[in-house]
Amino acid sequence: MYNAYKYVANTNTINNTHNMEMTKQKKQGGMITMPFIFANEICEKLAVVGFGTNMLSYLTSELHLPLTQAANTLTNFGGTSAMTPLLGAFIADSFAGRFWTITLASIVYQIGMISLTLSAVLPNLRPPPCKDGEACEEADSGQLAVLYVSLLLKALGSGGIRPCVVSFGADQFDEKEATATWKFFNWYYFCMGASILVANTVIVYIQDNIGWGWGLGIPTVAMFLSVVAFVAGYRLYRKLDPAGSPFTRLLQVAHAAFRKRNVRVSEHTVLYENTEMDAPISIGGKLLHTQNMKFLDKAAVVTEEDNLKAPNAWRLSTVHRVEELKSLIRMGPIWAAGILLITAAAQQNTFSLQQAKSMDRHITKGFQIPAASMSVFTQLSMLATIVFYDRLFVPLTRRLTGLERGVSFLTRMAVGFLISLLATFAAGFIEIRRKHAAAAAGLTERPRDVIPMSALLLTPQYCLHGIAEAFMSIGHLEFFYDQAPESMRSTATALFWLSISAGSYTSTLLVTVVHRVTDWLPDSNLNRGKLEYFYWLITLLQLINLIYYLICAKYYTLKPLQLHHDDDARDQDGVELTGA
Repeated sequence: MYNAYKYVANTNTINNTHNMEMTKQKKQGGMITMPFIFANEICEKLAVVGFGTNMLSYLTSELHLPLTQAANTLTNFGGTSAMTPLLGAFIADSFAGRFWTITLASIVYQIGMISLTLSAVLPNLRPPPCKDGEACEEADSGQLAVLYVSLLLKALGSGGIRPCVVSFGADQFDEKEATATWKFFNWYYFCMGASILVANTVIVYIQDNIGWGWGLGIPTVAMFLSVVAFVAGYRLYRKLDPAGSPFTRLLQVAHAAFRKRNVRVSEHTVLYENTEMDAPISIGGKLLHTQNMKFLDKAAVVTEEDNLKAPNAWRLSTVHRVEELKSLIRMGPIWAAGILLITAAAQQNTFSLQQAKSMDRHITKGFQIPAASMSVFTQLSMLATIVFYDRLFVPLTRRLTGLERGVSFLTRMAVGFLISLLATFAAGFIEIRRKHAAAAAGLTERPRDVIPMSALLLTPQYCLHGIAEAFMSIGHLEFFYDQAPESMRSTATALFWLSISAGSYTSTLLVTVVHRVTDWLPDSNLNRGKLEYFYWLITLLQLINLIYYLICAKYYTLKPLQLHHDDDARDQDGVELTGA
């Protein structure tokens, strides 16, 4: 075993290539690209949400599918859509790059939208309208095939867009432009929230009152405009080249560490670095060695069997590649903490919706808020919080902390967790008041009657969820991008969407278990249940989760990145003498 030096391959050619790459990138990217990316995001979200929000009504009222079949169809579509970002991230990080992955995925999604819109317009692609006194004719196998192909294309398209677009936007700023990066995440989420707000109101209204041809056609046109807007900025974008399969590199590190499991690593053991090998995956800077997870360091220990001139990546890994794997492992506990916030927020579309349906939703004598539109308060509070955070909170906290972004993304996430806990805690007391109002009016056994209590009293729990999302979800997204190795940022962003999927599935599991073992969640009469206990159970789980998160955040090791312009550790021969 070699214990006398730390090997670094370093040549003038490598440095010249790196300098040319950095010079090229400085001419591209920056704030000038934001209008194109934000225009793409606004149109794309308008299409995605405008399509998805009201699809249950489309499947039951237009295709005449039974409720259970329609619900299962959308559930399967949602599950598939939640998994495809991993595939899209793999393609982007491995060989296609983020720009072309987004472009091609958007075209695939566009084809799915066109197919679905045609099925709503052309009589042959949907069953005939129901006739009075006769059973509705369900969609036949051919018509269902058009539906399923459309949904599959949309799932594949969203899998390429979701993990890449936010990473691509942040890529327009280099490692030295941290202020611009966190501002991008705030305004990216603002644009996304504004689009969702329009989709949940205007598009849904068109679908319900004008027709599904227009209701699906407008999102389809919006998707087309998103592709045009994105491609129009091609010459301005900073486009990072893909660096090969990140999953292969992770497996190589794990394999090399296992092969050398009997090798002893001490503070005097030297570890292998190869600048030429790591050049494509360390354009922004190299990852420095950390002291945790030392068993992985064995992958970078040089033994007599290793050929330094032509190293076998399955037997010998560089420090940078070992630290890539360490970074992803360290991110795992923080990723897991975000699941319960999604679980809590998911109740807005289930039990909070049922609460709203039972209450007086009139704003004036002639107008009442649809129960499903109560989520507007969540979106409005989220948008207002983002503006407050960017314009007031950051400048004020910057004076106290000295941090350019005001507070770290770990602190921002902690605030979001706390506010989400308060949201479910308050929801329990509001439910008690709702049931008391039902009892006072003699409506406990009449679940379909409207309780003489304004649904606006639910506004606090909706608004608190929106504020929590502005803090935690944006902080979570920023965390994934900032702490992921630069060659794996699409993959890491896919984890953000995977946490949303996991939170939704956790909600389903929690509701199922509570329904089976308690009488808190009755099937037909919410007035006879104990929904407040369910809310407080989620509050307790969130409290435990908050404590867990604070412990994880306290001991979390930030990604140790050394920017290239700060690289002063090498001697004139390109050899480092530091040990493990």
